[in-house]
Amino acid sequence: MKPKVVIRPAEPRDVVSIHGLILELAEYEKLLHEVNAEKDDLHRALFEGSPAAEALVVERAGEIIAFALFFHTYSTFEGRRGLYLEDLFVRVEHRGVGIGTALLRHLARLAVERDCARFEWSALDWNEPALRVYRGIGAKSMDEWQTFRLEGKALQEFAKAEVIK
Repeated sequence: MKPKVVIRPAEPRDVVSIHGLILELAEYEKLLHEVNAEKDDLHRALFEGSPAAEALVVERAGEIIAFALFFHTYSTFEGRRGLYLEDLFVRVEHRGVGIGTALLRHLARLAVERDCARFEWSALDWNEPALRVYRGIGAKSMDEWQTFRLEGKALQEFAKAEVIK
């Protein structure tokens, strides 16, 4: 019998483990080259001042085997907050037993407790195992929406350009 799985809010002592899981996630998504966040960045974002995000960790026998990082959004149409899941990752050897679904359910409960109008996240279009889980829990794809991003040099240049002439 495997030891019990515990989902709990992340604590400062978990930053090293969460950062390691972020690197594993990035490798899985073939995006390791895009990870710039260091452990100190993560600590500041989660635990200092007005935190930018929150995280949950999943422990089994004292080992952190999964995490979810999330933050609040706001819907002008609903007039209420939403919960946005930035990342969720379960170590490969712990997949297929419901840990990801348990994390999603935990987050859904938080969204309901916090009176959020919605719970949203994005997924890579090739990640069929994740897409099957999301569809299986009743989540719907927002295919009519596209995600846009300004970053790096494009962000810097757009920010300093004069808009109104």
